[in-house]
Amino acid sequence: MNNTTVRFATSSQWLHWIMAVLILLMLFVGVIMVTSMTNYYWLFGLHRSVGTLVLFLALLRLANRLWFPPPKLPSEMPRWERRVAALSEYSMYALMIVMPLVGWGMLSAARYPIVIFGSISLPFILPHDLKWYSVLHASHTVLAYVFFAMVLAHFGAVMLHTIVYRDGLLFRMLSLPVRGVGPLKAIDLKADSAILENDPSQKVNHV
Repeated sequence: MNNTTVRFATSSQWLHWIMAVLILLMLFVGVIMVTSMTNYYWLFGLHRSVGTLVLFLALLRLANRLWFPPPKLPSEMPRWERRVAALSEYSMYALMIVMPLVGWGMLSAARYPIVIFGSISLPFILPHDLKWYSVLHASHTVLAYVFFAMVLAHFGAVMLHTIVYRDGLLFRMLSLPVRGVGPLKAIDLKADSAILENDPSQKVNHV
């Protein structure tokens, strides 16, 4: 299904912001878990449940992306930056799926009950092996730091484009009216070109 709009589909927006909150919560809980033993088991259970939900939503979001392709990036963005943005986006999708799977495998190798909610549990996906547990535990920690760095870079890039470049990058993920900036600018520029071909006096200035 083609997405010819200048914003992400409503379903894409909802999935994005719900997952953003859950991922920040998961990272925050993970940091508290390794720095303090207070309420460790409760926090561990929360981290495990949220991680499972993130895995499910990441797969759902990937399917939603295939059904509702994202809008194009601002036309002013250089080609190298487009490539970096695409690589960053694919990497974050991969981490949103791989990290929960690594955590699932880690708990499976330790034969730790993977309780999601109440009596609902996930099956073990790896044999009982403490060496595997150690390797996956270290991998999970490294991936968490990498993911946290990518989240910060993503946030910084969006803020740069929103505040400094004012190309409306953020508004692609918001259902808000835009004045003077935003993805609507790309459509306005195309409309201006068509108008100028017929009547140069109709030039519209964009700030």
